[in-house]
Amino acid sequence: MNYRVIHQTRYLYSVPVSLCQNEVKLLPRNLPRQQCAGSRVVVDPPPSAFRERTDFFGNRVCYFSIQQPHRQLTVTVSSHVRITPPEAEPLPGAGQPWEKARDTFRTPSSPEIIEAGQFTIDSPLIAVTDDLKDYAEASFFPGRPLPEAVNDLMVRIHRDFEFVPGFTTVATPLSHVLEHKRGVCQDFAQVAIGCLRSLGLAARYVSGYIETLPPPGKERLKGADVSHAWFSAFIPEVGWVDFDPTNNIIPRDQHITTAWGRDYADVSPLKGIIFSGGTHQLAVSVDVERLPDTETGTVPLNA
Repeated sequence: MNYRVIHQTRYLYSVPVSLCQNEVKLLPRNLPRQQCAGSRVVVDPPPSAFRERTDFFGNRVCYFSIQQPHRQLTVTVSSHVRITPPEAEPLPGAGQPWEKARDTFRTPSSPEIIEAGQFTIDSPLIAVTDDLKDYAEASFFPGRPLPEAVNDLMVRIHRDFEFVPGFTTVATPLSHVLEHKRGVCQDFAQVAIGCLRSLGLAARYVSGYIETLPPPGKERLKGADVSHAWFSAFIPEVGWVDFDPTNNIIPRDQHITTAWGRDYADVSPLKGIIFSGGTHQLAVSVDVERLPDTETGTVPLNA
């Protein structure tokens, strides 16, 4: 599948901002089944400094600063991405018991296990609690294969939690989400990650996009798509496998990955600091458009 993704973020300030510094994590990663043909980053007003780097987790990060007074900031990121569907189902029908997988992190025997081990411990937004463990244990009964147990956890979160935009913010404690069983994709992913880590298993937060299809007979609305989040679990026999509890699916060719980390704090799409004494308004527009398979043009990266 070929996709064009356009993500625009716009800030309107009540008083002029004299200086701002920002980081953008909106450039799709290059992965075995995902290739980014190119990305274009446009910042208005034009930045005084702009550069790209790779962070600790391998995510592509753009830094820019604006050193002139401005009342509005617009960041538009356009990318061309190709997704190749897996040849077989990404989740095996059987696997080793989850307890055995857990034990591999206690005595790591390979660089891959050591690397995955960092995703078994608490992170800034996800701290293991007894409540998370209690919720997880309904899926992880003794001897159950790990892939089957993780899939069951995904199904239960999709069934038990209600998608309610605006009920949470990025600062809402995970305990609040678990108690009220309401939130958005970010919350559902972090609940799943907390559950897995409470059992000594490795899970990471994945940020990106998902193609949304209009109802039959209706045209797609430009800018109607949104950023999306899901989680990935480490399965020793397979590697990292993605799960989307918001939609109760295992991603194949409609999910576009931009970044991953321990939790949302590691992959915030756009963050920074400003020098100003006023307030601001934020508007975000995302458009994920499927392109013909024959279209292979690239998009240059610039600011």
